[in-house]
Amino acid sequence: MKVLISDNLSGRCVEILKDVPGVEVDVNTKLKPDELRVAIKNYHALIVRSATKVTRDIIDAADNLKVIGRAGIGVDNIDTMAATMKGIVVMNTPGGNTTTTAEHALSMMMSLARKIPQATASMQRGEWEKKKFQGTELFSKTLGILGVGNIGSIVANRAIGLKMNVIAYDPFLSEDAADMLGIELVSLDELYKRSDFISIHVPLTNETKNMINATAFSKMKKGVRIINCARGGIVDEHDLVDAIKSKIVSGAALDVFEKEPPAPDNPLLELEEVITTPHLGASTAEAQENVAIAIARQIADYLLNGTIKNAVNVPSVPSELLVKLKPYLILAEKLGIFQGQILRGGIEEVSIEYSGDVVDYDVAPMTVSVLKGLLDQMMDQQVNFVNAPIIAKERGIKVVEVKSSRAIDFVSSITIKIKTNKEEKLVEGALFGKKEPRIVRIDKFFLDAVPEGYLLILHNGDKPGVIGNVGALLAEENINIARLHLGRQTVGGEAVSIWNVDTPISDDQLSRLLELPNIISAKTVRL
Repeated sequence: MKVLISDNLSGRCVEILKDVPGVEVDVNTKLKPDELRVAIKNYHALIVRSATKVTRDIIDAADNLKVIGRAGIGVDNIDTMAATMKGIVVMNTPGGNTTTTAEHALSMMMSLARKIPQATASMQRGEWEKKKFQGTELFSKTLGILGVGNIGSIVANRAIGLKMNVIAYDPFLSEDAADMLGIELVSLDELYKRSDFISIHVPLTNETKNMINATAFSKMKKGVRIINCARGGIVDEHDLVDAIKSKIVSGAALDVFEKEPPAPDNPLLELEEVITTPHLGASTAEAQENVAIAIARQIADYLLNGTIKNAVNVPSVPSELLVKLKPYLILAEKLGIFQGQILRGGIEEVSIEYSGDVVDYDVAPMTVSVLKGLLDQMMDQQVNFVNAPIIAKERGIKVVEVKSSRAIDFVSSITIKIKTNKEEKLVEGALFGKKEPRIVRIDKFFLDAVPEGYLLILHNGDKPGVIGNVGALLAEENINIARLHLGRQTVGGEAVSIWNVDTPISDDQLSRLLELPNIISAKTVRL
């Protein structure tokens, strides 16, 4: 078995793999995309960090590739869907750098409170400006944490040790789980109102993009300090500049940016109140060695024994059964992803009903696929087939599996009903031709939608002109419609439509759609 390491990793990764019988390791960190596309044909495993982009073209050329290992959490640089369709396992190392990232957020908070980088720069200029750099204590201050996943919970624990008052907003965390962490769950508006410091630990999704914007800043305590070591794009950088200049925000510490590296003329780099680092959250010697060792052991175990650990696209099932289950697993995960992007409120219960031929299989891997797709939309950590059930349990989410004998119109179907503290939402999916996933029901509306790419989901009054108005607006915005799927319950009542479009729909464009006659709601989903 041949393994290619195409990014810079700790030497321990190579050492471990070279000690494995029957495994040959090559290290080449200077391959250009076209060169990698040619070279990958000879390898059974590929190990990367974030520099190598494992695109669909590279995966298509990988005739012998069995597994891709990411030494780290994020797999944004890997086309996981293309790998899944080709039967290539994608693994990551989700626990290798959570502590390191949490510690960086705390370091940024302390530096922000005491203006350490600014004072250092002043000293290096030969100045002695004690009064200028007067700071503030952390003791008894209120820290508001947005998102209490692995990293957010570590930040909370350490802040409690510093005798800070820790409050948090996380609609997917139960009260019991929050009590065990020793934190107080509050609404988003209350967090803004009470916090002296706000540390961000949510993923970048359609819901969280630019969530810290002018409206949010207007609700915050004057003099608040912002720390973002999560993802660029969660904080609206233009609005943050305005909030600092208007003295609403007294300082910000940023490890991530909308565009990385940020442009030299980015105004945030010019403000003395802003501390910046070049995405160093996971950059410690310990973290890099940990993830290198972990991915080496995972790859070796898979190549030798077929053991799958920390896979982001495949549950741990025997390889011979995986071939039969794969279409169901893809359908289940897509339904979970879909639900995760349209839900409102904290999840209390997930009920999954299996009907038809699918009940002849062990449905547990499919349930995990649903949870993985669902929770991955909401967490500040990478959710995979190993940790999805654990995360659901930690968050007090009740998971119910039902094998049903009810009559259905399909050979097999999977129905997901989710109860939150704000609503209940039902989505049903089926396989067409035993392989092609479809969304066939949303709540009380039946339809036939292809769950892929960019989706626009509209709930509207069933009136003449709705489709024409929407189509005209999309045409005006130069958004091409690939498919359109309609469902209604009664003539003249309410209807649902799913529009597959070729490009993303912006928030401004979504607002314009909501202004059209007879439109009740509009959401966007990416699958």
